[in-house]
Amino acid sequence: MTVLVDPPLVESRGRRWSHLVSDESLAELHAFAERVGLPAGAFDRDHYDVPGEWYDDLLAAGAVPVRPRELVARLRAAGLRRPSGPDPAG
Repeated sequence: MTVLVDPPLVESRGRRWSHLVSDESLAELHAFAERVGLPAGAFDRDHYDVPGEWYDDLLAAGAVPVRPRELVARLRAAGLRRPSGPDPAG
């Protein structure tokens, strides 16, 4: 079980963003996010969008740093990747 975070490389809305995922389960991801104080509204389908200034705190809380491609690959390998677009579940 691992919670992963990529470096704050995505620029949007005047700041840089990281992505927080689990390679085990969404329950693990939500529990970690709650423990570090991330708001539920930061969750987007299969990850949390996290302001770059949170990056060091996430590492200190136990998230493992990975490059963006590895983050996506591990999310896919875990069967947790949910591509953007209309939700097939409705």
